[in-house]
Amino acid sequence: MDPVMKRVLTYGTFDTLHYGHIRLLQRARALGDYLIVALSTDEFNAIKGKKAYHSWEERKAHLEALRYVDLVIPENTWEQKRQDVTLYHVDIFTMGSDWEGKFDFLSDLCTVTYLSRTEGISSTMIRNTMDASEPAATPSETALSPGA
Repeated sequence: MDPVMKRVLTYGTFDTLHYGHIRLLQRARALGDYLIVALSTDEFNAIKGKKAYHSWEERKAHLEALRYVDLVIPENTWEQKRQDVTLYHVDIFTMGSDWEGKFDFLSDLCTVTYLSRTEGISSTMIRNTMDASEPAATPSETALSPGA
C-alpha cells in the first residue's frame, strides 16, 4: 500500500446489504483513499448472539463488489481493533453514529469519526419486514413437522 494514502477502517456485519450501508461505505471511503471493511465472521456473530441471513463468504462477496470497498478482512473478536489499526496503518477509524464514543480509545492511534445513520432504513427493519411477510405454516405443514 502507498504510504501517503489515507487508509480508512470500518467494521460491521453488513447482512441484507441496503442503501444505508451503501451510504455509510461511500462516506467512509470519501474520508480517505483506501477503505478497509472488517466484516464480522459467522463465528463472531454467534458470540454476539446474532445470526446473519447471509454467510460470511456471501457478505464478503457483496462488499467486494462495491467500488467504495478496497479490502475486506475478517472481524473475529471485539479486541482486534487496535491490532487492525496498527497492522493496516489506518489513518481514520469510522463507525455509524449509533456507536458514538465507543471507539474513542483508538484516538491515540488514528482519527476516530462517527458517521450519521441513514434515516428510515436498517437491517433490523428489513429483517422484521421479511419475517412478517413469510406465510404462516398451514395446518398440514404443522402436522408434518417434527414434534407435532
